[in-house]
Order: sequence, then structure tokens, then C-alpha cells
Amino acid sequence: MTTTTVDVFNHNVPAESDFGYSQAIRSGDLIYISGQLSFGEAGELLHPDDFAAQLRQTHANTDKILDHYGVTRNQVVSQVLYLVNLRENAAAMAEGNLAYFGAHRPAATAFGVTDLTFPGQVVEISFVVDTKLPSGPGQRGR
Repeated sequence: MTTTTVDVFNHNVPAESDFGYSQAIRSGDLIYISGQLSFGEAGELLHPDDFAAQLRQTHANTDKILDHYGVTRNQVVSQVLYLVNLRENAAAMAEGNLAYFGAHRPAATAFGVTDLTFPGQVVEISFVVDTKLPSGPGQRGR
């Protein structure tokens, strides 16, 4: 019988215990990252209603998780983005995504939503990471 190792990561913000979830969980070779958002060390929303600033902070919070597991952005295989005012923020989302991932191109789905958890929150992103992928820039598919 094969045993799968499970490793959980938390930012230690109040929402984790209030809602009963972890920021990320590794099961075997995959890491599932919960919806990340623009929160600070105490769990407070940073940059209300500022899409570009929230996206940068969301990516910074994601990097903490990637660092914990010793993986890189190049190993992200999928992302799901939830955006308030999708059409209004589409260009900033594309620019931020290209800046964050560089030449790497994970699968992505974007949803326009009316509201997110915190007042002034305009973006949330969940990720799936495959630890078996190369950590550096890979070859492009055909």
C-alpha cells in the first residue's frame, strides 16, 4: 500500500481558523493553493479597491507558499481568478499575470464576480502546482 504525504501551510491569519481552511495543502506531487488575496500579516485587506496593488500583494502572498514548499512559479499548472469588474480590470489582470509568470503559461480561468469576501476586495486567485515539473523555465509545447 502506498501512503501519500500531506503537508499543510497557513499564513496564521484569523480567517484560517474562522472559516476552517488552510492556505495550501500538498498531497503527493500536487499542491493546491486556496484563493489568495491582498491581505497583510494580521489578515487585514490591503489596498481596498486598487486592483493592480491587490494583484501584486496576492502574488507576494502566493510566493510565500511557493517558497515554503520549495517550488517556483514555473511549476504552477493552473490558476482560477475571481475578479470584481472583470472587463474593467482585464488589462491590469493580463499585465500583472505576464509580469508574475514571465514566459511560463499555466492554464487559467477567470470569473467575473459581483463581490468577494472583504469590502474593497477585487481579486482572489487559487493555484495548482505540480512539483514534478522543472522549476526553471521549460520548453514550450508545440
